[in-house]
Amino acid sequence: MSDLNAKINEHFAGFVVRKDLVKAVKGNAIVPTYVLEYLLGQYCATDDEASIQTGIETVKDILRKHYVHRSEAGLIQSTIKEKGRYKVIDMVSVALNEKTDSYEATFENLGIKKVAVDSGTVKQHPKLLVTGVWSIADVQYEFSEDARISPWILEAIKPIQIAKVDFEGFKKARAAFTTDEWIDILMQSIGFDPEAFGRRSKLLQLMRLIPFVERNYNMIELGPKGTGKSHIYSEFSPHGQLISGGEVSIPKLFVNNSNGRIGLVGFWDVVAFDEFAGREKKANRALVDIMKNYMANKSFSRGVTSIGAEASFAFVGNTDHNVPFMLKNSDLFEALPAQFHDSAFIDRLHAYLPGWEIDVIRTEMFSSGYGFIVDYLAEILRKLRSDDFSNRADAFFKVGAQISTRDRDAIFKTLSGYLKLLFPDGGETEEDVEDLLRIAMESRKRVKDQLARIDSTYPDVDFHYTGSDGQKRSITTVEEEEFPQFYHLKPALDPKGQGQEVLDADAERQESGDARVVAQVASAQTSQSPQAGSVAPALEEGHKVFTENRKGVSYDTLFGPYIDGAKRIIVTDPYIRYFYQTRNMMEFVEMVIRRKAPEDQVAVHLVTGPDDGNVMQQRELLESISTACLGSGVDFTWGFDASGAGHARDIVTDTGWKIVLDRGLDIFQAPVKTAGFSLSDRLQEHRMLKGFYVTYVRLTGDESHAS
Repeated sequence: MSDLNAKINEHFAGFVVRKDLVKAVKGNAIVPTYVLEYLLGQYCATDDEASIQTGIETVKDILRKHYVHRSEAGLIQSTIKEKGRYKVIDMVSVALNEKTDSYEATFENLGIKKVAVDSGTVKQHPKLLVTGVWSIADVQYEFSEDARISPWILEAIKPIQIAKVDFEGFKKARAAFTTDEWIDILMQSIGFDPEAFGRRSKLLQLMRLIPFVERNYNMIELGPKGTGKSHIYSEFSPHGQLISGGEVSIPKLFVNNSNGRIGLVGFWDVVAFDEFAGREKKANRALVDIMKNYMANKSFSRGVTSIGAEASFAFVGNTDHNVPFMLKNSDLFEALPAQFHDSAFIDRLHAYLPGWEIDVIRTEMFSSGYGFIVDYLAEILRKLRSDDFSNRADAFFKVGAQISTRDRDAIFKTLSGYLKLLFPDGGETEEDVEDLLRIAMESRKRVKDQLARIDSTYPDVDFHYTGSDGQKRSITTVEEEEFPQFYHLKPALDPKGQGQEVLDADAERQESGDARVVAQVASAQTSQSPQAGSVAPALEEGHKVFTENRKGVSYDTLFGPYIDGAKRIIVTDPYIRYFYQTRNMMEFVEMVIRRKAPEDQVAVHLVTGPDDGNVMQQRELLESISTACLGSGVDFTWGFDASGAGHARDIVTDTGWKIVLDRGLDIFQAPVKTAGFSLSDRLQEHRMLKGFYVTYVRLTGDESHAS
């Protein structure tokens, strides 16, 4: 057991479960994760392996005997008849029969209707009137000669959820964990291995939990297929309801005026709309108007009466095109149905989670470690909904004065949600708050920037904040940094073209930051051959920070122009030890080979640190690069650092350039392995980055000679 798994078992004994057990017990039972973990929590909430195995068998036995498979509904009905009473696990809903003035239950899988329910049960569990609720129910069978009386009777029902949690104990135990440990625990709790994600990717995954912890929070996530967008809303909590975007109606969502029955928003903490995107889909204009009013005012009308509710909305859907296509030709909301591609609706969204930054779910991403029983965590998050942490940033930062009230509210609701998730009892540092504030501001900026494309009445907004030092700190989105040539276009407002003024402004942006580096690469590549009159690209000193999860960067764009013409290159990186790190070094050498003239000889020397306990394999890997370079015109050598410094990470050329990197060559997230047929495995530009910085320094003559 890892240190983290041992620690969570120590401080949350009885409320955690090993996440791979769900697969072990699920079999062919089509039930949400929270149902299975509810049962596992009764019998397997321990770190004792023998008890776990016994518990697994108990849970399997319960599912085998009491979970109702549709194909076996007739057999279970017969069992109930013969025994007179039987316990089943099924999705149960209740409706009022106005003709008989009685409540009647429907069992989804068991396939029985008009099951008699007493009023006390309905009052105790009102959600049964709104939609199906997974429950453990005792069903009786009493035949009557009167054909009007159903033989089925619901004797007792228990919705599958933890009845009570010790919230104060939870907050006290949280203090035993560091911020990074707590983030990893939450990741394991939603079923993912934290080792498979970078910090930004973890925080984006956890953003999906904010609707559960924040009242009246409106979030949208659009992105590629297969990234698990709807998983949280269907599997994670008994307080959330996932519905298909095509099944939305005013009576189902808000109120049925014919009978006065309140819809989903009156009973659920989160209502998520699956498959919400699709330009061909149609939506009722009256529904859109009521949704906009509810999202803005937290209330809806029931005739002449206004009713308040606190359900959060989460909209998830697939995009049809990649990000640069959308930015060049339309906007990041292009996939929405026409009725929802409306500036007033979009402006009521507090955050846009960039689904294109979320990896497609793969087997190796699932956790086998311990996490909270999801139902336990769901109850904790529900308890936190009544708190407001939005003012906690005031102690450290001040958001730009020109940012509107609506933008401000959106930013602080997202920040409040993150703080509730990570710091339920306070204790956050300035660095912690800044990290979360930047994501919260970026998530709202993504909405506002697209609004400026869609509706000319929305002005561009300078999203920034100031710290205690008074320094202005600007916010950019990852796609803004990655595609500056498209991000500020407004094709929806000017479909015939932007006009020379806008294009000129965009050209100026391309001359700065990353775009300038890319331009230098192209220029350098055209000037590699020693032609008369050729002019080398103008290289500049500077510092650049790259955000985690962006793409479009390679060793060639970062280093290529600065190593052109060099005869000797020294790479200092103390962590070229494991296979993937050695591969990084090999890809750097490949870049040198591609850029140099065929007749040139270039010496590349690596200074690294020894991998204690595994030096022999490290030597073999590094020598394999030397062997591969024979006859290529590049002489690769390597050696261990003899100075003991051990932390420098830079590249120095004999042409007078020093490139400093805080991560060395380890700037990429692990590429997806798909038997060799993955662009991210073969092309660096298609890999997601880790967060890092690079600094270009021109050395003096003496420094260059010393290198």
